[in-house]
Amino acid sequence: MSDDLQTLDWAKGDGLLPAIVQDAGNLRVLMLGYMNAEALAATQSSGHVTFYSRSKQRLWKKGETSGHVLELVSLQADCDNDTLLVLARPQGPTCHLQRDSCFPEAPSSFLADLDALVAQRGRDRPAGSYTTALFEEGVRRIAQKVGEEGVETALAAVAQDDAALLGESADLVFHLLVLLRARGLSLQDVSALLRDRHKA
Repeated sequence: MSDDLQTLDWAKGDGLLPAIVQDAGNLRVLMLGYMNAEALAATQSSGHVTFYSRSKQRLWKKGETSGHVLELVSLQADCDNDTLLVLARPQGPTCHLQRDSCFPEAPSSFLADLDALVAQRGRDRPAGSYTTALFEEGVRRIAQKVGEEGVETALAAVAQDDAALLGESADLVFHLLVLLRARGLSLQDVSALLRDRHKA
């Protein structure tokens, strides 16, 4: 348990702390729940986010009925040690209305969502999908497409208007996501490397 979790201010909320749950993949806020010390311990030991239900007056593992559990990635407390931020990987819709988030307009990273969709297409290979066709052609062909789109993006930058540059840039980014996934890598891996370089 990290130091900030060992100094949580349980007294302020009569033994309960609000817990904000965020999707670890695209950073969308998924829901707000409450944890007591027992729920926090159950979350850490099981790896599945568990709350204290104020209406049921008992521990409640998210997804215990639907199967749409929240797999724990990390936990941290805020600066006052009276609120938790939970990063999790949702296994299905989080909201009881079958929405990804309990906040219908909660923002997220579209690139992260697109990267996840590319990964799914790589696994499922649905017929008729352009992404499936790319994966079927293999890394060399995908790499060739990235090269072609890179050249077209550079040419658009010096010889065409902004709309053309944006269009070519979108094509380049999409094909790069497919190439990364074809090599077993992801957008998150690139982000992590950029973050490490920024810290250096």
